[in-house]
Amino acid sequence: MKTKYGLLTYCSNIHSGESWFDHFQELKTYLPKIKEQISPNLPFAIGLRLSNEASIVLSEKENLMEWKNWLQQESIFVISINGFPFGGFHSEVVKEDVYHPDWSTNERYEYTKRLFTLLDEMLPKGEEGGVSTPPLSYFYFDTNDLDRKSRILKCTEKIIHTLVDLIHFRIKTGRLLHLDIEPEPDGLLGTHSDFTKWFETELVPSALSILKKEFGYDQTLAVESIKEHIRLCLDVCHLAVTFEVNEYLFSELKRTGIKVGRIQISSALKVKFSDHTQATLLSLKPFDEKKYLHQVVSVKQNGEKKSYRDLGEAISNGAENGEEWRIHFHVPIFLETYGNFLSTQEELSFVLDFHKQNPFTNVLEVETYTWNVLPESLQISLESSIQRELNWVKKKLE
Repeated sequence: MKTKYGLLTYCSNIHSGESWFDHFQELKTYLPKIKEQISPNLPFAIGLRLSNEASIVLSEKENLMEWKNWLQQESIFVISINGFPFGGFHSEVVKEDVYHPDWSTNERYEYTKRLFTLLDEMLPKGEEGGVSTPPLSYFYFDTNDLDRKSRILKCTEKIIHTLVDLIHFRIKTGRLLHLDIEPEPDGLLGTHSDFTKWFETELVPSALSILKKEFGYDQTLAVESIKEHIRLCLDVCHLAVTFEVNEYLFSELKRTGIKVGRIQISSALKVKFSDHTQATLLSLKPFDEKKYLHQVVSVKQNGEKKSYRDLGEAISNGAENGEEWRIHFHVPIFLETYGNFLSTQEELSFVLDFHKQNPFTNVLEVETYTWNVLPESLQISLESSIQRELNWVKKKLE
């Protein structure tokens, strides 16, 4: 739905279905009900998650036509695509497999190219749109810096191929499409700082000569084109976990001129340890579930920072009084506290308040996908959950 500050939507990765027909059935079940509550009289935007398998099936003419007709009939439109999980996002165990295949492979490149073709078919006339994607790869796929550097070079090469495709497409059709790279703890670009460094020292220098050869661009035009088509997906949960939601984040965006393709509106779990450390650790165990990675960044009272690959590892290592943990667990954004725990709702409010004063993207996408793995006491119906999330954002924007 349209707001003064951009299109407010939510990501369909919350709905199950790896195959297109299963996912379509889920969307037909939930989307009209949610639209009726949130935007009964105006068109309603959705951020679509498509697995590789689903994208292939949806690319078939009759399937795409059926989907587009249904969207028109329901007054719903697609404004963005989530291209992070290639497949198996609703498998029993996902963990680091969410990064396979990564950007060093042709499979990731071809999948993303297909998503852009579909996005162009679904976007309303005159709208730009983005496909979100992993931060190149997973840090721990490699055991040494030399191999990581080699992987970054391969990933950057594929990203530049995508950049060239997007520029050609814009020249041909006039449509602006962008790849939105999503830093995540333990990604190869695990922080916003990692992303900025890669963008300035790897992507831009490597792309300049290619854009000059392919399009005849001088340096100024080449850099402008890179910044139009390769953007940041600002997932607030992820940047809150890495303690990067602050004024410096926005001063860096201004300094670099890097654009934000979308804000993924999300909250992480926050824990502040006091006198009952062992009891607190014990009460965290229900969040240590087997499906998704729940990376942890801890900061001690003396400022010492430590990262853990998953919540179970952090719990085993223990904590001390005064320590604060940020846990990569997408908790509902409308709650500030979870019993003895907090959320990073404060950090989310900071981002939304900044955006209201200095708008920096046109897509505001709620992305809480962990409803079915939350501890039972925190679960409510999926339909009610989505409505409550969107209403919280609407109220915040007002």
